[in-house]
Amino acid sequence: MLTNAKRIVIKVGSSLITDEANAARESWLKSLAADIAEVRKNKEVIVVTSGAVALGRAALDYGKRTLELEEKQAAAACGQITLFSLWSAALGTQSLKPAQILLTADDSINRQRYLNARTTIETLLENKHVVPIINENDTVATAELRFGDNDRLAARVAQMSGADLLILFSDIDGLYSSDPNQNPDAKFIDEVKDITPDIERMAGGAKTAVSSGGMTTKIEAAKIATAAGCNMIIARGEVEHPLKKLQDGGKATRFVAHGTPKSARKHWIAGSLHPAGNVTVDDGAAKALSAGKSLLPAGVVAIEGRFERGDAVFIRDGKGNLLGKGLIAYNSTDAKKILGKKSQEIETILGFKRRDVLIHRDDLVLE
Repeated sequence: MLTNAKRIVIKVGSSLITDEANAARESWLKSLAADIAEVRKNKEVIVVTSGAVALGRAALDYGKRTLELEEKQAAAACGQITLFSLWSAALGTQSLKPAQILLTADDSINRQRYLNARTTIETLLENKHVVPIINENDTVATAELRFGDNDRLAARVAQMSGADLLILFSDIDGLYSSDPNQNPDAKFIDEVKDITPDIERMAGGAKTAVSSGGMTTKIEAAKIATAAGCNMIIARGEVEHPLKKLQDGGKATRFVAHGTPKSARKHWIAGSLHPAGNVTVDDGAAKALSAGKSLLPAGVVAIEGRFERGDAVFIRDGKGNLLGKGLIAYNSTDAKKILGKKSQEIETILGFKRRDVLIHRDDLVLE
């Protein structure tokens, strides 16, 4: 999985960032940064990190007791600065720069925020010296909006970014048939092809005061990731150079996705989104679409309906025949202004340019 992956999301748990006294494990973090630098040579890497609350506990003398929501928010406010400084220092030893992104659950639900976050990640990944570092925005998230753990946040990020591999590094090395700490005969599960009720029953709860996840949340993350065409790995991350160890065949549980991120996205567009409008194209554009091309503004002759950037629209030919469905890159007002125009004219007409195309071929499903 790791060898063939092109875009990887790596999730790092709180118990790896800090020790039992909530002190930072700087040497370990530098070893992971060295692994990331090596992998970054031919793959794209996104990091989802925990640790802000754990680091903030020490600053506020909260100890290991269970925290109320407002106390977690206060701890996150103190700890996030330290957390990002640690990542900056660790990646800096490899001549890499971190880019901080804080997300709430609402950012994965609200369509415009989702698109903005995805575009930001895509832009950052174009720079070979930058590593996006993502954490939940605990300081503003409410109980209703929280992801609740960074396992599921990592899965949402993998889904959002079109990653083909999600790695969850934690203090456990994978999935067992039962708790190995209580049952010495527990069987290790090295590969999961389908998440069945039996697999779900194998999951347990969070094990430490600083950790909000556990095997249950990892199984939930696996559901999200594999449904998005993204393979997932659970591996122990406590040793130094955990990514290298995984590459060398280290023990791990692998969850197999059915399909690819691209095929999963196409399936989602085809079956899950209700179109908000119609885009009528000329014969030349219709022919280009059938040949696997994107839809350019120049090939559009009419636009109907009211829609926002990222909404689904029907694509029809001049006779009204349905050609397909796609996600449009401009809202209806802007799309009407640039229909029939060349891509190089978009910025002059609108004062900005999001994309050269109206609908990218990766966001398009033909009948």
